[in-house]
Amino acid sequence: MFVIRCLRNFCTSYIAQPLGLVRETPQSRAETLLSDDVREKWEREQEELKKKMVLEDSEDLKVMASTSGSDMQGKRFYIAGVDISFVKGDDVNACAALVVLSFPDLETVYNDCQMIQLTEPYIPGFLGFREVPFIVDLFEKLKQEKPQYLPHVVMVDGNGILHPKGFGSACHMGVMLNLPCIGVAKKLFQVDGLENDAEHKEKIEALKAGGDTFPLVGNSGRTLGMALRSCNNTKNPVYVSPGNLVTMDTAVRLVHKCCKHRVPDPVRLADINSREYLRVNFKPEPAADST
Repeated sequence: MFVIRCLRNFCTSYIAQPLGLVRETPQSRAETLLSDDVREKWEREQEELKKKMVLEDSEDLKVMASTSGSDMQGKRFYIAGVDISFVKGDDVNACAALVVLSFPDLETVYNDCQMIQLTEPYIPGFLGFREVPFIVDLFEKLKQEKPQYLPHVVMVDGNGILHPKGFGSACHMGVMLNLPCIGVAKKLFQVDGLENDAEHKEKIEALKAGGDTFPLVGNSGRTLGMALRSCNNTKNPVYVSPGNLVTMDTAVRLVHKCCKHRVPDPVRLADINSREYLRVNFKPEPAADST
């Protein structure tokens, strides 16, 4: 792939452009921020991690998805949510949050927030390389301080297999943590021919009650996710896709069981906690006096 890219760049720069056969176009923001070498490295790492992804249910997840609160076989289950909130107008300073809830009653048993500085740029398709390492750090702290609350599944504000390479941030995180992971996105990731067009909007209108769904089938014929009307008091769906160690059906069932509002509580509370932590704890440095 690297050789092909080099040949393409050579032909464009030294043959086509001098002859006036192509127009020069400004580099995209992604091309400006990410060198070919880094992109190639991330692509290779992404492919290697993808080989470790498994989209099957554990026995615990089957129990959690299929039973009511009164029939949990005497076990205690936990669901985690993670999120990263950014300082307004700041691409570096942010807050990573982890919350763990009991299931199915959704009571908070653990939460943690940590100020972070993001060193990698935001590049669509490679979000995992920017954010996942900080979430892994939070889980390492959880294992050390409160290992009894290690969750049976993690929900991520992002995508799983609903992704250009079939390996979104929920997949990346699930493989790195070796935990079941579910992507829950508020906006449709328009990949593999999926579009937020009139037909898509008609399908959304046809979702009449909380729990109603429709599949997100790409041009490839693969079902990449499900649009879920999460509760009765919202019409806008969330987009659910499995990330690791969970099936599509179980992912949708678990997300729906966690929805008192549009966004499932694990993700919603992680977002609330991270924003509040920033409000209370982050004090930007005053601008230097130019006089």
